[in-house]
Amino acid sequence: MLTKILNTLKENRRKIVFTEGEDPRILQAATRLVSEDIMDVILCGNPERIKKAAAGGGFKLDKIQIVDPENFSAMDEMVSAMVELRKGKMSADECREALKKSNYFGTMLVKLGVADGLLGGATYSTADTVRPALQIIKTKPDAHLVSSCFILSRGDERIAMGDCAINIDYPDSVDKEGNVTIKGSDKLAEVAVETARTASLFGIDPKVALLSFSTKGSGKGATVQLSRDATEKAKQLAPDLAIDGELQFDAAVSAEVAAAKCKDSPVAGQANTFIFPSIESGNIGYKIAQRLGGFEAYGPILQGLNAPINDLSRGCSADEVYTMAIITMGLK
Repeated sequence: MLTKILNTLKENRRKIVFTEGEDPRILQAATRLVSEDIMDVILCGNPERIKKAAAGGGFKLDKIQIVDPENFSAMDEMVSAMVELRKGKMSADECREALKKSNYFGTMLVKLGVADGLLGGATYSTADTVRPALQIIKTKPDAHLVSSCFILSRGDERIAMGDCAINIDYPDSVDKEGNVTIKGSDKLAEVAVETARTASLFGIDPKVALLSFSTKGSGKGATVQLSRDATEKAKQLAPDLAIDGELQFDAAVSAEVAAAKCKDSPVAGQANTFIFPSIESGNIGYKIAQRLGGFEAYGPILQGLNAPINDLSRGCSADEVYTMAIITMGLK
């Protein structure tokens, strides 16, 4: 599944920063990435503690760069850059204190071009990985939110699911006067388009279904309208994308059900990229596919940021760290 990305990385040498340099899983994955000559690696943390942890696991660090947030020679310049980025929201002292933490420090290394991307979350929470990214890296010019995608693989079959990890739901954004500034359906449409783009990186020709408990008006409710409106917006954002909604899951994947419920749909019966109306349904959906369907799940892959930054599960294995590092750098 990673062949296309690995070929890209061979042609374009990249450097990743890991925020938790002492973690044995990170050390194992980092040394493997370097020994296989896939990418360059920076580990954040105290050099002595990292070296001790590496020695305990039998990991060689000779080709890996270690950078200590507590003793960084260019810290004054980094603080000044962060103050400018935060535009009055954080003082110099507050920025300096934040940069003592590897999640902020590593994110600034990406912002300053020292590293091409970041992988964190082995011990940090998702919020502690995403927050610095939102504050420092920020969203792409055409993005209103960060979302996530899981790629699921079973044999030669691959599907994509979003958003299963970041956005709880999709309320309208309003200003102080109560005027709607961004519709919730516009946000879900962005998730659909970004997930399709991510899917294509993994060799998936995206056929996108915005899911619901309703198919083409068979049911009513706020989430039904959300998926319906998001479908129309996504078609405007990406007119060449094969997308349809609202669709029940059986109509999205079964040709027989699609023929009965929505025979003229360009997606129904053959969908491979699934967009959920809430994190609740999305998280349940991908875990059912993983645990009962026999799919391997890769992610969450963060979408909408100006640079590749991804979050690990705190229960991740060294193999998962290795794979997510490759995926992260393939997104650049």
